[in-house]
Order: sequence, then C-alpha cells, then structure tokens
Amino acid sequence: MNLWKKRLRALYDYRFLIKQLVTKDIKLKYRRSFLGYFWSILNPLLIMMVLVIVFSNMFRFDIANYPAYLIIGQTMFSYMTEATNQSIFSITGNAALLKKVYVPKYVFTLSKVTSSLVNLLFSLGAMFIVFIITRVQFSLYMFLIPVVLVEVYLFCLGLSLFLAQISVFFRDIQYIYNVFTTAWMYLTPLFYPMEQLPEMLQKLIKIFNPMYHYINQFRTLVLQHCMPSMETFLYGFGVAGIFLILGIWAFQKNQDKFILYI
Repeated sequence: MNLWKKRLRALYDYRFLIKQLVTKDIKLKYRRSFLGYFWSILNPLLIMMVLVIVFSNMFRFDIANYPAYLIIGQTMFSYMTEATNQSIFSITGNAALLKKVYVPKYVFTLSKVTSSLVNLLFSLGAMFIVFIITRVQFSLYMFLIPVVLVEVYLFCLGLSLFLAQISVFFRDIQYIYNVFTTAWMYLTPLFYPMEQLPEMLQKLIKIFNPMYHYINQFRTLVLQHCMPSMETFLYGFGVAGIFLILGIWAFQKNQDKFILYI
C-alpha cells in the first residue's frame, strides 16, 4: 500500500510535466495546419460521409440512423488506435531526455494516451453535429457518456503501457501491431451490425473484444436512450482494470532495463 501511495504521489508531483507533454503533442499535431483544431471536427465527418455512401450502397444494413451509428464506432475505435500507436514510441522517442535527466518513464506514455483523449474530445464535436443533423433525440442517459470514456481511457492506458515497454526490446512490434489493429477493426461492428456475423463469431467478439462493449455502451446511451446492462459496465471496467494492472506490472518490471536498449 505504501508503494502505491508513493507512486501516486510521484504522479501528482509530475502533473505539470504531464500537462506540458500533452500540450506539446496537441500543438505538434496541428502545427502548420491551415484548419488547425477545426480539422479534428472536419476529418471524422468526411470519413463518415465516405463510409456512409460506400456501405449504404454496397450493403443493405437495417440500421436506424446509420450515420450516427457509424461515427460513434469510428470515433471510439480511432481513439484507441491513435493512443496505442503513439504510445509504442513514447519511450524510444524520448531516449535523449531519459539519458540526461531522471523522469518517471511512464509519464511519456501517459501523456500520449491523454493527448489522444483530448483529440477525442475535439472529435465529439463532429459526433454531436451528426446527432443534430440526423435528429438524434437527447436523453438524460447521454450524461453517462463520460463513464464510457473513462472505461476506454483506462483500457488504452493499460494496453499502451504494455506496448511501450515491449517495443523497447522488440522494435518490430509496431508492424505486428498495425496488422493486429487492422484485423481488430474488421472484427468490431463499426460499419456493420453484429447480427450479420455467424453466431459463434458473435460470442467470441462479445467475450474477447473490449472495444465492442465500449462502443456498444456508447450507442445504447445515444441511440437506444436507455441504460446499458450492468454486466456490460462490469465487463468494461473489469477488462480495463485487468489491462491497467498488467500494463503497470510489465512496465515497472522492465523500466530499469530501458536505458540499456534505447
């Protein structure tokens, strides 16, 4: 318990550094961009429009309010891929600084996941524009959206810590992970209904695909105007907790070896 208190205290002490790293990541992303932060709203809207045109003509899905259905899945999954892909380089990309001064190594990974969360919050602007245009009815259940965002943030943080530490020793992990996320995307009902899949595959996705549950919670709150099942919430926080504990454990175990490989 004292060890965890010490770590939490260190996290609090370095809060200003984390804030500066997050600010730097956001500024670098939009530096020399003509549209600037507006691009975070425009980009998901353009992608959604293309996907709606393509999939609504190629496939005949019986999905009510397909644009809103699509942009929710697209936005949530894009956050996960952005946060984890950037975190892979969070240690190796700051090798010069880590060799000169002592800084808790996890702050670099934490800042990447957090800066991606800020970008996600910008993207929510595009999502709500779609909600207004497609006349999604507002409900009090939408106030529970931050709960879903906390779940997916903790999940991404745990996965990012694990990827960040393993990429120090195995640089090829970035290529393997890109292939993995591509398969992951197609095995997540982003642009098709779950019912299109074989029953056995549906069961496997519900058991082993956390992103399905996070996206489904979001869609249930917004499109179905009701509370997701308690089992879904428990699964979401449970998986997020498991990945967070695993990520912290692996990171703490190997962080003293980083200096030998970066």
